[in-house]
Formats: sequence, C-alpha cells, structure tokens
Amino acid sequence: MEKDLMDKLQDGLSEKHENLETWLKETPPEKRQVVLGNASEQAVTSHLETLETAVEQASRGSLGTCDVCHEQIETGLLEMDYSCCVCLEHLSSDQARSLEFEIELAQTVQRSLLPEQVPDTHALEVAAFTRPAQYISGDYFDFFRFSDGAHGLAIGDVAGHGIAASLHMATLQALLRTLIPMSDSTVGVVEHLHRLLVHNVRFSNFVTLFLGAYDVASRRFAYTNAGHNPPLVLRAGGSQADIRTWLWPTGPALGLVESAEFSTGVLQLAVGDLLLLYTDGVTEAENPAGEQFGREGLEQVAVRNRHLPARELVQALRGELEEFTHRQPLEDDATLLVVRITEEH
Repeated sequence: MEKDLMDKLQDGLSEKHENLETWLKETPPEKRQVVLGNASEQAVTSHLETLETAVEQASRGSLGTCDVCHEQIETGLLEMDYSCCVCLEHLSSDQARSLEFEIELAQTVQRSLLPEQVPDTHALEVAAFTRPAQYISGDYFDFFRFSDGAHGLAIGDVAGHGIAASLHMATLQALLRTLIPMSDSTVGVVEHLHRLLVHNVRFSNFVTLFLGAYDVASRRFAYTNAGHNPPLVLRAGGSQADIRTWLWPTGPALGLVESAEFSTGVLQLAVGDLLLLYTDGVTEAENPAGEQFGREGLEQVAVRNRHLPARELVQALRGELEEFTHRQPLEDDATLLVVRITEEH
C-alpha cells in the first residue's frame, strides 16, 4: 500500500485512539455510565486494544492485507472498516453488495443544515432551540418518516465541538436520512449506524444519539437511546410524584465500544404528554460559582412550565438557563427539543 495512504490511516487511527483514551480518563464516572448505556468500561478497553493493534499494523505497513490473496484490500473498504481482512472479490455476492452499500453511505460527508420545518402533522407540537459554543455546532436534531409512516425524531451529540464535530454531524445526518426511510425499527437503524462508524478511519469521535418513532394512530412511542442524555417525559395526568419518566440509554454511544448491543424502549403516550430532549451543553452549563444547571434544574423548570405551548416552554427554559449562567458564553453546544402530543384533527 502507498506510504502516504498508510501514514494517513495510521494518523486517523491514532487520533481515534487518543480521543477515546482521553474520554475514558477525563470523563466523570456518572457521565461515563450514561454514555456507556448497557456496556461496560471493559468494552471500551477492548475497542482501544483493537485500535492499538491496527496502529501497529499500519506502522509496519501490514494493515489492509487480504487473508486470502495477500494483496492490498481496496482503499475505500479499508477506510470504512480498518479491521477488514478480505477483499471484496473474495466475498459472496450478497456480502459484497452489503459492503459496497455501506462504503457509499460511510463516504457521504456533506454540509447539511438543521431541519427548517417541524413534522407535518397536527398530532405533534414541536419547538426547538440550538446554540453552538463556537461558530459551528456538533449538536444535531432532525425529523424523519420511517417506512411504516411513523414520525421519527433524533437528537445527537458528537464528542467535541467546532468544525470537526460539525463534519461528523453532517455524516450522521446523511446516513440517517438514507437509512430511516427504508426501516421501521429504531434499533435496526442504530445497529446499522454503529457498524458503519465503529471501524471508520475518518470518524475519529463517538456520537451519542437518541432516535424515536411515534405512531400517530396508536400513540405508541418506540425509541433507542445510544448513550445520549436521558430525555424527560412529563405526563399530562397523574400526581406531581409520578408524572416524570427519564428515558435512559438502551445501549452505548455509537463508535464507543468494539461490540455493542442495543434494545428498544416503548412508551404509550397520551394527549398532553410532553417529551423534552436536550444535549449535555444544557445540563452541564455552569454558573459563576462552577455549579452545573443539571438534570434537576432542567426538570424543575420543565415541570413548572409544562402547561405552556411548546415554543413558550423552550423560551422559558432558555431564559432560566441564561439567568443561571449570568448570560456567560456556553462551554459546549446546547440544544433543546420539546415535543407535545396533541389531538389529530
């Protein structure tokens, strides 16, 4: 393999390893557990070991050698999955088609804008707010339609912020917009995304992602939470004590561990129920004393203002956040997404 390409692969793998190792060392235990979901820290260590082996192979020039013919594996395939050890021509036709499709998806990196319109339905009232810590954000939210007609919504957070994070976000958006119209399963989409990203040399950071699907007729809400901050559900009925539900992770962040397992959570929603999604730039915003706004602060404001229209609730949350931080610049990208269940007209 050409030396400049091998050097490029080694640099990308080293960066991926360094980012992951830094996250493991510097992230507080409670936050690590949220992002890991149902995975263990040993799974991250296993991923680091796989990266170390790949970096060593790249330094020797042996990365990307086919086990069958001992020739160089196609560059596009190797960039998509650095652990690949078999050429396309030695795979079955079905395996080859699947890999070629994933290569095409994984190489789709383009500038993308956040959605300009909310879902076109009277069954949902939606409002959103996003503010980058720098000029460009690594936060992400979007709306989709699954193949069975369910309304999809996603919120994600690429580790880090700035230009690099925004490019990864654009990749995630392009992949979701390709995969979701062909699927009726949140967990299936998330599993596919993890396979695409975990061994992708060009994808140097992991991503937390919450993906939900709402069926208007049954008011059934299915979701998969890949290491993202738990959204808050506030029920329209019930007492103060039982109106709150947190949708905790059902799997680890995308690209974080070597082998990941994801599952689906299901809620039966009712008219008036409220879903509040956010990124950690909201809950980790600090006041001058170094105290964080936290999930408790978010919950208190949401509960107190839960009867407001979605747009006004977002404004109330923004106002409380700005007051808490004394209107100082945010350290991280911050995004809020409010969804209320309404009657279908």
